[in-house]
Amino acid sequence: MTTATTATDNPSAVPSARSAVLTAEFRLFRREPGTLFWTMAFPTLLLVILGSIPSFREPADSLDGLRMVDAYVPVAVLLSLIMAGLQAMPPLITGYRERGILRRMSTTPVRPSAVLGAQMGIHGVAALVSSLLSLAVGRLAFDVALPRQAFGYALTLVLAVLCGLALGALISALARTTKAATAIGSAVFFPVMFSAGVWLPVRAMPDAIARTVELTPFGAAAQALNDAAAGGMPGWVHLAVLALWTVALSAGASRWFRWE
Repeated sequence: MTTATTATDNPSAVPSARSAVLTAEFRLFRREPGTLFWTMAFPTLLLVILGSIPSFREPADSLDGLRMVDAYVPVAVLLSLIMAGLQAMPPLITGYRERGILRRMSTTPVRPSAVLGAQMGIHGVAALVSSLLSLAVGRLAFDVALPRQAFGYALTLVLAVLCGLALGALISALARTTKAATAIGSAVFFPVMFSAGVWLPVRAMPDAIARTVELTPFGAAAQALNDAAAGGMPGWVHLAVLALWTVALSAGASRWFRWE
């Protein structure tokens, strides 16, 4: 008589299975040219297009002597996080739930949370790689100075990635279908792009608007990245805003997420 082996009976099976899930999800991610382009290539491509405009390479009084292309490197960095968190991840996770994949996984040694963790990890790494690519292209193609406060820049970037993924997880929790996830993500996408400075860098906005935008997660992140790029430590207020938004969004996602 044979005895069924469960994850509890064989604890080593769980890490192995989680690794298999991560590998499988990464392979699927690589096979999605649309996701790869919009998450990893589009932010840098936008930077190249804007940097090719002659007036964007001239010092601007509204930016305290900086060039517009200098101000748009942090914007390109944040845009990669926005694309990963709002546009790429929610429809995929919601589609898994809609098709019953997460429910079926609950009967296996690997819990459905492994898929969510793998997707957040993959999209987070993709956003970071895209951010580094934007920094490199900005430096090599347009002579944009690298961040002078590397630690503060990295700290802000990590917090912004976590906040973007938490926002994506919340959208995944609220949306019951893939179409709904896409619709919600699109509705949130444009206000978030404005707050990140895609249309107008935050530092060039009127003071009243800039102060309001700095209370949003990506507005605070934009200002913190600007501070670090200039050589100063990001303001603790901006970092606190990012951290509080991350906690609040994560709590909402945890509260309302359903596996089936």
